[in-house]
Amino acid sequence: MKKLDIRPIIKAMKETVQSHELEQKGAYCRWLWQDERKTRKLGINEYGCADAVNILYTINDFYCDEETRRARITALQSMQNKETGMFVEATHHTIHTTAHCTAALELFDVKPLYPVTDLHRFMTKEALYDFLENNVNWNDPWPQSHKGAGIYAALVNADEVTEEFQKNYFDWMWENADPKTGFWKKGFAENAPVTSARYPNGKESADATYAYMAGGFHYMFNHEYAKMPLRYPEKVIDSCIEMYKEGGLPTNFGKDINFIEVDWVYCINRAARQTAHRRDEVVALLEDFAEKFVDFLLCIDYKTHDRFNDLHMLFGTACALAELQQALPGKIITEKPLKLVLDRRPFI
Repeated sequence: MKKLDIRPIIKAMKETVQSHELEQKGAYCRWLWQDERKTRKLGINEYGCADAVNILYTINDFYCDEETRRARITALQSMQNKETGMFVEATHHTIHTTAHCTAALELFDVKPLYPVTDLHRFMTKEALYDFLENNVNWNDPWPQSHKGAGIYAALVNADEVTEEFQKNYFDWMWENADPKTGFWKKGFAENAPVTSARYPNGKESADATYAYMAGGFHYMFNHEYAKMPLRYPEKVIDSCIEMYKEGGLPTNFGKDINFIEVDWVYCINRAARQTAHRRDEVVALLEDFAEKFVDFLLCIDYKTHDRFNDLHMLFGTACALAELQQALPGKIITEKPLKLVLDRRPFI
């Protein structure tokens, strides 16, 4: 087995997080510099603060003195809207931002300061099912999964979820899993419009199923957290293998810093934990991808690479490496084993 030493990458991740810390102790920016369109919110940022601690947790550099711990918690908690209980940031839907920030706080065993009251209206079965059926656009599955999965994760991470809500949520997921792709929602992927296969940076996937996999990833980590079975794990594996072998992934897959890699790695690896279906192929493809991805990561300029210096995108790459290390025992070498935050609580 070819071993992959990623210690230089982990060192660069730690240094990058350090470079994003602001004068306000415990606060972090997401970006160090502005983009050409001047769309970035520089300075303290919800995703900067959340992803700094997410990355540090992942690379096993989370522990700190009490003053630093309290400062990081305070920075995150201070960005919650007192009236609605939500966290708001321009690049993502507010449910995503709320789920993401509450998930970061959970790493400290801390809840947000205020209840996520804006989501309480969806606690009944009727309201939840109406939300999943009518407020989630299943023709645009990836960004819409930020709502469909985020509503569950936000309530879980704020410790406000009920047993009844969880039962209703996973009952709906079971009934609406797609028997052809393994993802959600059944009946949509085969007739998906071209736009649903488009990655936000404009690079298209050749296969609309990819968008349902990328969205499905969010529902899958909710299932993993709750220890719930997938209805069609074999179909998830078939879909992931086909898109990897047949060009169904975006052209920048494995050649950029973002979340698309962990989407695919997590889906195929976690589905493989529930079935022995095509097990040897799964391992072979994960090894093939890991070698190519690590080669790419070792060759970039960490200080000037724009996406490596976007803490949210960097967190996605950290998650992909953590999941690969789990999936391929002994292959990926680090000083300390990486820790995937999704093994603790839902949402990234």
